[in-house]
Amino acid sequence: MINQSKVIEFYVDPISPYAWLASTRLDEIAQQTGAHIVVKPILFAGLLKAHGNIGPAEIEAKRVYTFRDVMRRANALDLAFQGVPNHPFNPLLALRVCTVFEDMADRRNVAFALLDAGWRIGLDIASESIVHDVVARCGYDADLAITAACDPVIKQALIDNTNAAIELGIFGVPTFRVDNEIFWGEDRISELFNYMNGQRIDKVKLQAVLAREAAVHRKR
Repeated sequence: MINQSKVIEFYVDPISPYAWLASTRLDEIAQQTGAHIVVKPILFAGLLKAHGNIGPAEIEAKRVYTFRDVMRRANALDLAFQGVPNHPFNPLLALRVCTVFEDMADRRNVAFALLDAGWRIGLDIASESIVHDVVARCGYDADLAITAACDPVIKQALIDNTNAAIELGIFGVPTFRVDNEIFWGEDRISELFNYMNGQRIDKVKLQAVLAREAAVHRKR
């Protein structure tokens, strides 16, 4: 166990199957690092817009590869996989419902249950009735959660979370952040562990590399 005073922020949008894969490893991360995990619901589409990017599902070759890769990773983690019925889908209700829960244990329970319902079981987590059922199965007042999710305060909180993530340089989900370092993707959890164990990169060399000018600029 490394340092119980450390906080690892987990930035997530249920639209990403990799966010589901990463969510299944949160207990492992907590056990390996001793850190407290804070779940941060953010809108992936907002990240894409801010960074002038498009989603992997909008590029056919990447879409095909993504789902092939997710199924490989699910096999490696011994996870059943069905996949959501439609992708991309509108994740706003699921994100807002997660945002409603301020207690981190409760938020993590709901977020994990929604991700699991969509990607492992294959339910439509864009549907209000499905979200309602998932929240109720977690033991919470689903009517209250759905009503609260429609409150302008919660809607703005999700926007604020997304904008804050953009300001921190976060461009994709899932992303883990500890100190001022970000680790993007379920496949970078090992690098997160290495960092928590004291491994560091050469920041002087990094700045030197980043200072190099581009030799060519692609037209957009």
